[in-house]
Amino acid sequence: MYRFLVMALSFITLTSYAQDNAYPVKPIRLLVGYAPGGATDIVARSIAIKMQETLGQPVIVENRAGASSNIASEFVARSAPDGYTLLLGTIANATNMTAYKNMGYDTMRDFVHITQYMTAPSVLTLHPSVPAKNLKEFVALAKQNPGKFAFSSSGNGGSPHLAGELLKMRANIDLIHVPYKGAAPAIADLLGGQVQMSFQTALSAIPHLKSGKLNVVAVASKKRMGTLPNVPTMAEAGLPDFEVSSWNGLFAPAKTPPHIVTALYNASIKALQSQDIKDKMDAQGAEPVGNSPEEFRSFVKTEIDKWEQVIVKSGAKME
Repeated sequence: MYRFLVMALSFITLTSYAQDNAYPVKPIRLLVGYAPGGATDIVARSIAIKMQETLGQPVIVENRAGASSNIASEFVARSAPDGYTLLLGTIANATNMTAYKNMGYDTMRDFVHITQYMTAPSVLTLHPSVPAKNLKEFVALAKQNPGKFAFSSSGNGGSPHLAGELLKMRANIDLIHVPYKGAAPAIADLLGGQVQMSFQTALSAIPHLKSGKLNVVAVASKKRMGTLPNVPTMAEAGLPDFEVSSWNGLFAPAKTPPHIVTALYNASIKALQSQDIKDKMDAQGAEPVGNSPEEFRSFVKTEIDKWEQVIVKSGAKME
C-alpha cells in the first residue's frame, strides 16, 4: 500500500512538473510601443506569424504607443515572467535610459534579451546643392562654414537626430538640427533644399538617390550594404567606429524560465531564417540578425553606453 502511494505521488508530481513546463499552452502577446503600420509594427507582425507556426499558439501583436515606447516597455517589465507577455524592444530602449528620468523600468535589469531581430543601418544623405562628393569633402566644407548646414530628423531623440549629433562630435563640426514631426516632412524639406543633409534608412534614401534628388555619401554600418554596394561605410569614408542603426529584438520580463527563453529563441531564429522574412526585411533596407541571448544583451548594453555619451555631451533634447 505504501509503495502504491509513493508511486501515485511520484506520478502526480511528474505530471504537475510536465504541465508547469509545458509552453506555450495559450496565446502569447507581443507588445509594440508604436502605432500600427510603422516599420517596427511590420516586423513584429511578420515574425509573429512565423513564430506561431513553430510554437503552436497564436502570437498576437498589441500596439501600445506613447512615450517613445516607454508605456509598452513598462507594462511588459511588470508582467508575469511566464512567456505570455513579450516586448519588441528597439533602439529607444537604449536611448531612453539616459533621456528619461525616473522611468518605471530598467532595460538591463528588468528584461531577458532573447535575440535581435533586425538592423537597418542609417545612410548619410546630402542635397545636390551641397558641393561635396564624399564625407571628407563635406566635413571640410562644414568646418569652413560653421553653422551654415542644417540636418533634418524625424524628431528629437530619434536615431536620425542622434546620428547627426554623433557626426558633429566625431567630426568636430557645427551643424544645426531641425526636428520634424515624422520622417515624411523631414525628407520633404531635404528634397526641397530647406535643409542640406539627413541620416535616413536606405529604404527612404534609395528612390531619391536613383532619381538624382539626393546624394548618399556613406552608410553607418560595419560593412557595405548589398542594396548600396558602391557607397562606402563611414569608417571607409574617414570616420572609424561610426555605427548607427535602427534595430529591434525580442524582450521578455526578467526571471522568465530558461526553457521558455529557449523556446522563444528557437522560434525566433526559425522565423528569421525563412526566405519570406528575409525578403520583407530586404525590402525595408534591413538585415536579419538572430544573435544569442548573451550577444543581444551585450549589444543592448553597448548601445545604452554609446548613446548616453552622445545625449549627455550634446545636450540633445528628447520628445
